[in-house]
Amino acid sequence: MKRVMEERRRFIRLEVPIEVKYVVEEDSDPVRKRVATKDLSCDGLRFISERKLDEGSLLDLNLTIPGATNPVHIKGKTIWSKKLSTEDAAPFEVGLEFVQIEEDNKNTFLKYLCDLIYNETKIIERTRKTKE
Repeated sequence: MKRVMEERRRFIRLEVPIEVKYVVEEDSDPVRKRVATKDLSCDGLRFISERKLDEGSLLDLNLTIPGATNPVHIKGKTIWSKKLSTEDAAPFEVGLEFVQIEEDNKNTFLKYLCDLIYNETKIIERTRKTKE
């Protein structure tokens, strides 16, 4: 019997590398880190970190949106964190859920995502037409 995997994601994930600066709120000596996203959606993102982030950790994020004059400020919560290999110094992949987006940043962020989805849809349509 075939098992069907249930898709738990509510929103499409876009493989787009944008710069993120973050600080873990609970750190006793907070240092702002700079990473690039692996993927991004309306409700979260994934990135690579040099250290493990505990599940439930709260992060203050600044996302650098191309074309935006200011970074988008978001609070996120670590949903999962896993080591990429068995090597001692291996980095971690981190899945983050957005818990709060500053009101004045919502339009910038959502417009950016809508533009990405629109452009991706156009590429798929063009590819389909050339195959026909």
